[in-house]
Amino acid sequence: MSHKNKFIYIACVVLLCHFILFNTFALAVSDATAYVWSNQSKKLETAETSVGLNSSSATVTDNTLALDCGAACLIEQNSGLIIYDYNMHEKLRPASVTKIMSLLLIMEALDSGKIQLTDKIPCTEDAAKMGGSQIWLDVRETLTVEEMLKAICVVSANDCVVAMADYLEGSQDAFVKKMNQKAQELGMNDTTFKNCHGIDEDGHLTSAYDIAIMSRELLMNHPSITKYTTIWMDSLRDGKSSLVNTNKLVRNYRGATGLKTGSTSLALYNLSASATRDGLSLIAVIMKAPTTKDRFAEATKLLDYGFSNYSYKTFAKKGDTIKEIPISKGVSSSVSAVLSSDAGVLLKKGEESNIVQNVNLSEEITAPINEGDKLGEISYSLNGETIATIDIVAKNSIAKIDLPHMLQYVFNSWIS
Repeated sequence: MSHKNKFIYIACVVLLCHFILFNTFALAVSDATAYVWSNQSKKLETAETSVGLNSSSATVTDNTLALDCGAACLIEQNSGLIIYDYNMHEKLRPASVTKIMSLLLIMEALDSGKIQLTDKIPCTEDAAKMGGSQIWLDVRETLTVEEMLKAICVVSANDCVVAMADYLEGSQDAFVKKMNQKAQELGMNDTTFKNCHGIDEDGHLTSAYDIAIMSRELLMNHPSITKYTTIWMDSLRDGKSSLVNTNKLVRNYRGATGLKTGSTSLALYNLSASATRDGLSLIAVIMKAPTTKDRFAEATKLLDYGFSNYSYKTFAKKGDTIKEIPISKGVSSSVSAVLSSDAGVLLKKGEESNIVQNVNLSEEITAPINEGDKLGEISYSLNGETIATIDIVAKNSIAKIDLPHMLQYVFNSWIS
């Protein structure tokens, strides 16, 4: 055997032994009992914004505000927690508040790339025949998706929402089927949609609770909708068609972000009103108010109640690193443990200093690890009750070490 071949043979034997020894050591480490890092009873003296869960025991259910309406609901947008409940599961006619679900499906189509804001949408015969609130579309006319959104959000145009339904799904019936499917996905168990616009129809019903659900879904997952829901005045058709928002709170309520009005002779006056102040986002739903003035007044009462009594405190942001965790048998020696979502809570004002943080996290883990794998959790409690829990996950994937990786490791060690 030549000197060169001998050297190669010896090097391979050494590398193989190194690999076997390394894996034996790693296996011994991985079999050890996992430790838990518990940062018990760490009181948070300062806080800035929030995301999280709160006790339902704080929900007001006795109509303390003496709201003049058939049903109402107030929720915190980020967490979805209910602050005020008045007949919120009573099934009532939604009128044009129906269009929140229609807008949700339109925004999903936009965000998925199925349609673009600049796409030209033709006016179908069904759209041109619509009554109620509209912009008088003509069958020879086309508007862009963005123009349709303006008309739907600002003046609640029935003809535009029907044109969009026909364009997206081929027919109103197919679009309404998707509306009901989405409602079921969101847990809107009080809801049955019969059309996409909200004109009175037997069996076309929802609740304040379900309106709050779909409003939150729209605002949380498609925040760009507020570009249109916050328009007070605008125009279409080169300025020939004026638009003035049917939601007067957009002009008169500080922090208003939308969302949708609705009224018919049977439904009376409905409103889903959203607003944000100082990091706290609220959604107030009013159904079956006796007059249009009343729906805005009652929604204002609800929003004022929320902003006066609650705050939303965020303690950490999605992606923040909690700790570097050692990894055995991995191509890297550690992985970053990060928050899977924002960590925060809805609090009554004055409770911020009473929050306690607890972190439970494995001290060491064994490869392979996939990005997003749960490594632990962080929780927040108030007066001994857990009010928010957020998963801590792996920031990136770490492969299990193998012979090629080991050879590369030893080679790099030799030449360094």
